[in-house]
Amino acid sequence: MRTFLFPLLALSMASPALAAADPAADVSQDRLKADVDALVSFGTRHTLSSQTDPRRGIGAARTWAKAQFQADSKACGGCLEIVEPETMVSGSRIPNPTRLVDVVAIQRGTERPNEVVIVQGHIDSRVTDVMNATADAPGANDDASGVAVALEAARVLSRHKFPATIVYAALSGEEQGLYGGKLLADYAEKHGWHVKAVLNNDIVGNSRGSDGLVDDSHVRVFSEGERADADDKMRAAMRRDGGENDSPSRNLSRFIAGLAAADGKGFSVRQIWRTDRMGRGGDQIPFEDKGYPAVRFSVAVENYNHQHQDLRTENGVVYGDTAQFMDFAYLAKVARLNVRALAALASAPMPPSVVAKAAVQTFTDISWTPVNGAVQYNVWQRRTDKPGWGDKPVRTTEDTHVRLNGVRGDDWFFGVSAVAADGAESPVASAVPGGGFDKTVAPPKG
Repeated sequence: MRTFLFPLLALSMASPALAAADPAADVSQDRLKADVDALVSFGTRHTLSSQTDPRRGIGAARTWAKAQFQADSKACGGCLEIVEPETMVSGSRIPNPTRLVDVVAIQRGTERPNEVVIVQGHIDSRVTDVMNATADAPGANDDASGVAVALEAARVLSRHKFPATIVYAALSGEEQGLYGGKLLADYAEKHGWHVKAVLNNDIVGNSRGSDGLVDDSHVRVFSEGERADADDKMRAAMRRDGGENDSPSRNLSRFIAGLAAADGKGFSVRQIWRTDRMGRGGDQIPFEDKGYPAVRFSVAVENYNHQHQDLRTENGVVYGDTAQFMDFAYLAKVARLNVRALAALASAPMPPSVVAKAAVQTFTDISWTPVNGAVQYNVWQRRTDKPGWGDKPVRTTEDTHVRLNGVRGDDWFFGVSAVAADGAESPVASAVPGGGFDKTVAPPKG
């Protein structure tokens, strides 16, 4: 497995304050628990609940989350810009037009502020009846846990500076139809953000499944295979030349798995090569729909007694999503991996756009676009039936082209990662149709 020494090195070089330690070491289990408890205290955070009650409902929860970001910004001398994208939505689970608001904190990059990495969780909650906006819906694990990860990442990483921008978000409307994810994806597109990664955290705080199985040493990372924004021409090219397993989201998943392996503390990524759990979805999907690389973090084993359930006890079984059934030591592990990934991605350049040519020849030519912030590039090669890129690149160069003599390209996939002067290394971009991290976005407005 690729060990990603460069990104780990970059964590110590992104700013002088990082030199002593990995910033993930500053993640606090106690703060994560306090955030979950605070969110639970609002009774319900259903998207259709009160937006004006100061103590109960989605409005009060959003106000609280905004205050947390504001406190972080004050502590870092105003380094966070707080925005609240909003829209009116309606649909099968929102029968009447309803105001939808996301709470977002933006930490601008010092060198490449238009390159953006996003960490997010959804602030809304629900019970058994998805339309019940009045019953108590604690939503501790689903998804106060994910919001707590985003808040804790903001507290830790806002103390440091990074070349690229980090965005921290509490999204609304997930349970009613992924509306908050779409709202932020639309906001990113409108403002011309060059999104290199979206880390969606949804149900990340328990280690015991509803069947009693315990796994506190893995987190699942879901990623799409074929990219969702592919048109018919691109899909035809993928069918012919490969690309089903090399979307930017899939390579982002490989990158995060490599970071976890390099940490060496026994907490591992179990890559799930599908967009989300079977028959279900999350707020990473609206980003993938637009062509942005995005993954979902979720627990290794879900407990279905404690998600989407009315608070009750039946036949001795307690149902309901309350904090007592969470594992906060496990949640801290997930938060640390998120922080480590965010710091690595915000330090590294964008992955390049790569093309490989090998038809009817006994060598392979690989070329790629130069990348802002990169001083050299690593060239990667893997067999078509292998899951990962391995431990070492086949070539390191300052050029934007290599020829691999004697390498018959039919038998291999190729990719390139970009490396900054401080050693921060991007994810690999695959030299297949749809393998690039770039997306054509609308020009900035306003």
